Amino acid sequence: MKYQIKQTNELTEKEIEHILQLWDISAWNTMKSAYFRTFFKDSEFHFLLDSHSEILAVFRLNFDFVLEISGTQYAFAEAVGLVAAHKKKGYGAMLVQKFKENVAQRNLETIGFCHADLRPFYEKCTIEILYDKAKAIKEHAGSEWINSEDDDILIFNISQKIKEQLNTLSAQNNAYLITKE
Repeated sequence: MKYQIKQTNELTEKEIEHILQLWDISAWNTMKSAYFRTFFKDSEFHFLLDSHSEILAVFRLNFDFVLEISGTQYAFAEAVGLVAAHKKKGYGAMLVQKFKENVAQRNLETIGFCHADLRPFYEKCTIEILYDKAKAIKEHAGSEWINSEDDDILIFNISQKIKEQLNTLSAQNNAYLITKE
């Protein structure tokens, strides 16, 4: 098995099709390669590949992710879209370990998010979890701020100082997702 990272513009048509198939998000299923490359231009893709270079698992790193906490903006790399081609074979867990080592080696401030039902998987992968902190993140929806749908914040690689900031999040102390216009 091989660990590989590709920039969006390095992905082949076949890889893009396979990623979209694995993600299985109805709104994206008909996405064309050119639009995919534009839509995910601020991302890189982490893969676990078999000996024939077939994708066993994929994880996307989104570099366009900024949270505002108590008036200060923090830029993170956001780990998102982890999926394995075959369930219960350890491919996702193996990719998470390689991914975690990579972002630590590059010293990238990297977080992710999950729903409560995925906690056991990330706990098994020894990813530090800030339980029930993601609900305190507000996202812009039209003219209002709504709570994130995720439950937890996953810590892949961040400084102690920023971890402490994230740990202070609560219903009374929200973080706000800042999006570029």
